[in-house]
Amino acid sequence: MHIWINQITGATPYDLKNINLLNHYIGMQEIISESIPELLFMPYVLAYLIFGALVTELYPKVGMAALGIINLVIVGIVGLFDFWRWEYNYGHNLNPDAPIIIEGMAYQPPLLGCKVMLNITACSYPSYGGMILGLSLVVLVYILWDENRRKKSNVV
Repeated sequence: MHIWINQITGATPYDLKNINLLNHYIGMQEIISESIPELLFMPYVLAYLIFGALVTELYPKVGMAALGIINLVIVGIVGLFDFWRWEYNYGHNLNPDAPIIIEGMAYQPPLLGCKVMLNITACSYPSYGGMILGLSLVVLVYILWDENRRKKSNVV
């Protein structure tokens, strides 16, 4: 399954349908892109981050790079928390009339990494978009570090 900025798809055309069919048996909700409000406003959040990067390019100041780091960290923390909350609700709020019920079993997918649930291994890793955002954060931190190093060497 692939979670894009504005939709959820399968690796193949039938993957998401098959996941929903399997999840039905243990009482999990159906995964439908349109029912997830975050997928509607996430493109605007990304546009905000891109706009901030463009402004920083036009007005290259250390404070702008620091603001970019703060923005990326806040958006990242809020996004990870929201995704964890969605996964928690998805894996714990099960249909009590499901065909297969195992007492005490929750099916919360992992936030990052892999987790074995019954006979299925669920894995969750960032794809290209998440890696690009992480790399952007590393570059911004490097810029601040390098500017700070330059200022110290010029003062001495």
